[in-house]
Amino acid sequence: MNQQGVIRKSIVSLLLLGWSMGLMAQSAVQIKVDAAKEKGPMTPIWAWFGYDEPNYTYMRDGRKLLSEIAALSPVPVHVRVHNLMTSGDGSAALKWGSTNMYTEDKNGNPVYYWNIVDSIFDTFIQRKMKPLAQIGFMPEALSSHPQPYQHHWKPGDKYGDIHTGWSYPPNDYNKWAALIYQWVKHCVERYGKAEVESWYWELWNEPNAPYLQAQDRLKTYCKMYDYASYAVKRALPSAKVGGPHTTGGGEAFMRGFIIHCLKETNAATGKVGAPIDFLAFHAKGSPRIVNDRVRMGMYSQLRNIRDHLSVIASFPETKHLPVIVGESDPEGCAACGMKTDPQNAYRNGTMYSSYTAASVARIYDINAHFGTNLIGAVNWSFEFENQPWFYGFRDLATNGVDKPVLNVFRMLGMMLGNRVEVSGNFSYDYQSIIDSSVHGKQTDINAIAAKSKNSLTVMLWNYHDDDIQDNGSPVMLSLQHIPVKKAKLYHYRIDSDHSNAYEVWKKMGSPQQPTEQQYKELEKTGQLALLSAPKAVTIKNGTLTVDMQLPRQAVSLVRLVF
Repeated sequence: MNQQGVIRKSIVSLLLLGWSMGLMAQSAVQIKVDAAKEKGPMTPIWAWFGYDEPNYTYMRDGRKLLSEIAALSPVPVHVRVHNLMTSGDGSAALKWGSTNMYTEDKNGNPVYYWNIVDSIFDTFIQRKMKPLAQIGFMPEALSSHPQPYQHHWKPGDKYGDIHTGWSYPPNDYNKWAALIYQWVKHCVERYGKAEVESWYWELWNEPNAPYLQAQDRLKTYCKMYDYASYAVKRALPSAKVGGPHTTGGGEAFMRGFIIHCLKETNAATGKVGAPIDFLAFHAKGSPRIVNDRVRMGMYSQLRNIRDHLSVIASFPETKHLPVIVGESDPEGCAACGMKTDPQNAYRNGTMYSSYTAASVARIYDINAHFGTNLIGAVNWSFEFENQPWFYGFRDLATNGVDKPVLNVFRMLGMMLGNRVEVSGNFSYDYQSIIDSSVHGKQTDINAIAAKSKNSLTVMLWNYHDDDIQDNGSPVMLSLQHIPVKKAKLYHYRIDSDHSNAYEVWKKMGSPQQPTEQQYKELEKTGQLALLSAPKAVTIKNGTLTVDMQLPRQAVSLVRLVF
């Protein structure tokens, strides 16, 4: 080939290279983070966790996981558990637990027993965690319909089978209030007034649903709340008490509860009104099987949050009260594994991770829209003792090995300071997800960012409701108005090859009895991993660009340390 031909070929190659680079730049999602535009505090709403089975708390893997959760958070973690007042011998079972704190002697006199509930709270306090102390459920001796009392539910059974004698209102409101008074008084004596003042005391769980067996659930709940809140405040006037922990579709119940607390006669005191220091409700998504694969339903969870916050914001007296999403999850039953409920197959892998990242970010946005005071969104998942490996429960760890989703919370734990503005060519925001979820051709690639005195952090995700994984998309991340000239860059990743013990376990052959060496490898790969080695970077004109390929259902954390 002559020189002219070589030149012509080189020109064509350069043109093709330029065209392909231009195409790549055109198709890349561009995300801009402006460190100079603060949007308010990065309130650690994610540092709240909960579960049905309280007796797992002090068991081996329960203690291990609680220690990990406490270690990842820069603030004390709040923990909410059911069955703190339920009668029984303390044996753990799915969707069950007991402390036996109240029985009666042969003459009907109360017998208080604190050992088991103390073991639960001691485990929290030792890790500087804060109980979201649930007044529930009804002790057998106080239930207005005690038999049958303990259920024996298992995955695949009818869910309604769990609503036995523990779910009924008291047969004697004065005895029940006395129990609550004695419990709070005991906690003050054991842990100190200042400690218990930092807790939140709540009544019951999902009283607008069968968790409360009553003909008029709102009227019954309000009466129960009057007696419970009076007992809590009598034992500790500075205690924080609230409710009602309604579940999806409970907006009318929430409104009725607020009206009762503000304007109606208190059944316990005879006066108008009841104390209300915070409000709580639940929000759940709705996964299903479409074309033989899981399709998530984030729109349902976000809609629950929007609708409840709308009610709370409509009352001047409650708009600025602390609000807790008492259960904030992709669906409702943590103990329903994927074998009996195939729509829950998202739970072991990175889909749960990307869903969590995307939904937490949108919860901040919805709260900002209403101007409400959201302080917590409880991730209702923990661990299940003595169960098969990666069974598909909604849990954070399996047999002591962390699942990918726990690493999202490790990422969030590094996001300190104030949220800052994020902009870009995005396909979705919280309103579009509420309207139509993430079912379109485009995936949800977006980010949330925070800036502190010593760091700038950005969490990015590539999420879609359909459980498909691919190589994803190129992302051009531009960090602007960085206040220093030199920093250290860390890039953490959750995907099929990083922070993912599930994929490693499958490559091992899915052992139900891993060897000691395999267990150690699974423990290690369950931790949050770096995508690449940390590196020193120079900031030019306050700007740094980070390019990446973000696979579908992956999550990244870019952390710039000053």
